[in-house]
Amino acid sequence: MPLIQIPQPWQLPERSITPESAFVNRRRFLKSLVGASIGASALALGGCRQPLSDDDIDADLRKTLGQPLRSQANLDFVEAEPPITPQVYASTYNNFYEFGSTKGIWPQAQKLPTDDWKVEVSGLVKNPRTYDLDDLRQQFPLEERVYRFRCVEAWAMVIPWIGFPMRLILEAAAPTPAAKFVRFTSFYDSQLTSGPAWPPSAYMPWPYTESLTVPEMANDLAFFAVGVYGRTLPKQHGAPIRMVVPWKYGFKGAKSVVKIEFVKEQPATFWHTLSPNEYGLVSNVNPEISHPRWSQKTERILGQGTNPFDWEKQETLLYNGYGEYVAELYA
Repeated sequence: MPLIQIPQPWQLPERSITPESAFVNRRRFLKSLVGASIGASALALGGCRQPLSDDDIDADLRKTLGQPLRSQANLDFVEAEPPITPQVYASTYNNFYEFGSTKGIWPQAQKLPTDDWKVEVSGLVKNPRTYDLDDLRQQFPLEERVYRFRCVEAWAMVIPWIGFPMRLILEAAAPTPAAKFVRFTSFYDSQLTSGPAWPPSAYMPWPYTESLTVPEMANDLAFFAVGVYGRTLPKQHGAPIRMVVPWKYGFKGAKSVVKIEFVKEQPATFWHTLSPNEYGLVSNVNPEISHPRWSQKTERILGQGTNPFDWEKQETLLYNGYGEYVAELYA
């Protein structure tokens, strides 16, 4: 199936993508601070360190970054200019609580088994089906979409995803009128996904689940990613398929999806179950609604500063800047 580039009004230009290389050397930089005062070292190094580039991706990380997906689709990849997030940042600064609570989780995430992956579509639908990866890539035309990504922790990136609109799976499934919500379930195996040291994993509501309303899933911006930065999706990004919902906070995008279930009632979700006052069921990006522990009026831009302690800030946009395309969902 050819990779189709379809420009849309909401599509960000490639020059807005955060380069991936900014992530990997953050880990090296933090290692250099071990055994010394972080504050003093940061002051000493901050003035002379240059922003990272994709050339800074080390050999160990490069092995995790997947197989070329653009080249398989006969579409040349033109390297994006800043402020695209460098791939080194995007691939080493990740949340993946199944494997731990640190941001440098990418080495641990390589334990994720992705062979013979299946995605079950079930519930209140006329056409239940279980897809494998070949089914998904062949049945649904792939596109590249450059989206802003905003974490509830008030940091942000710009990422070039490869995948297909969620509405294509919704249309194929043909939900019944009784279906009002969609539950997305991530891979979980207690023998492989040890979870964070704190809070104790045993007290967390595994597996990771998230939800959208059916109209949210039908919105053209809602996306399933199977690739990023021109390659198949790395495990630390939520391989082999993850949710991308760019007008919501990042935790709403479940990684490593194994089940999509259409249901009548609002389903429980992972973070809302753990802390409902901090993680809402809707969780659209909104600068006027503060997190209980910090303001959401500004965000730190990964890859734009000279070290991890001086990321540049910008004002947070309502719906992460996508209000023109999604605000009617909440009228």
